[in-house]
Amino acid sequence: MTTTPGIGPGADGGAEPVRTGVDAVDEVVRAVEELEERPLEEHVGVFELAHGELRRALDDPGESR
Repeated sequence: MTTTPGIGPGADGGAEPVRTGVDAVDEVVRAVEELEERPLEEHVGVFELAHGELRRALDDPGESR
């Protein structure tokens, strides 16, 4: 099986967490990964915040590092 670095099965057979090396983006990824533990009513808010943070990181990638 071919996998992308940071994506794919981990040592325990589960998916390895995705990490980009950009702190702001990694925070967004962690928040989305934790959605499973949050009530469904909170998902939209998390996705809206994630979208805004990712847009900011793309608009000024130098600020995100």
